[in-house]
Amino acid sequence: MSHKAGFVNIIGNPNVGKSTLMNAFVGERLSIITSKAQTTRHRILGIVNGEDFQVILSDTPGIIKPAYELQESMMEFVRSAFEDADVLLYLVELGEKELKDEAFFQKIKETDIPVLLLINKIDKGNEELLTESLELWQKKVPNAEIFAISALRNFGVTEVFKRIIELLPESPPFYPKDQLTDKPERFFVNEIIREKILIHYKKEIPYSVEIDTEEFHEDEDIIRIRSVIMVERDSQKGILIGHKGAGLKRVGIEARKDLEAFFGKQVHLVTYVKVNKNWRSNTKQLKRFGYN
Repeated sequence: MSHKAGFVNIIGNPNVGKSTLMNAFVGERLSIITSKAQTTRHRILGIVNGEDFQVILSDTPGIIKPAYELQESMMEFVRSAFEDADVLLYLVELGEKELKDEAFFQKIKETDIPVLLLINKIDKGNEELLTESLELWQKKVPNAEIFAISALRNFGVTEVFKRIIELLPESPPFYPKDQLTDKPERFFVNEIIREKILIHYKKEIPYSVEIDTEEFHEDEDIIRIRSVIMVERDSQKGILIGHKGAGLKRVGIEARKDLEAFFGKQVHLVTYVKVNKNWRSNTKQLKRFGYN
């Protein structure tokens, strides 16, 4: 029996539901999801194995025009999506009419890689809007196969996944068959803590934050974790901690609950806040956090 394997890279503007789709395919919560733009900062692989296939899904940051070094590094992850893709998933939201980066859009139209254009969040609109969207994107990206889906409601996701498998080249698996992702455990600790900050804080705070998990010790019945939340300014530190530590406590409690569900065992989580001035524009710091 022949075996298929390949890389399927998910791209699109911020907030189109890339992470929701990735998690729907994988059946696990690998990518964090919030209503804020730029939630995804790294390129995250999710691996789906079948008896005769291995689909390696890649969730990339949303396409933006970079304003500082961190965002430039995020866009490098997006550009790299073309380098190893066997199938490209271009995700748009129902009613959306353009990609924020015209040069990138041109690249999608000219690529030899099979493109599946997915119109997401169709549960939020009506039949007339969907018909308009289908006609618009068929004209804009004539080289793409178009699917209407709702990643959140899991509508149309199975049909897309079947088509992905059909398009994959014949190949042995790239990763062990029991592997779910390419990221280490500490990465998911960092992401889950960052998700809680994205949910509870406004304006610049969530975008000025980076998490560094200094300790991760796993025993038979408990995981002990110590994580530093980095901010750029002293004023941000005060806001994040909150009155009598209430803000930081809420982040810690909610993150611990999600970590226990993710790892399937008890978690003891300690978090503290540290100022790391202008880390988003510091090439050395960005490298340390895995951005370039």
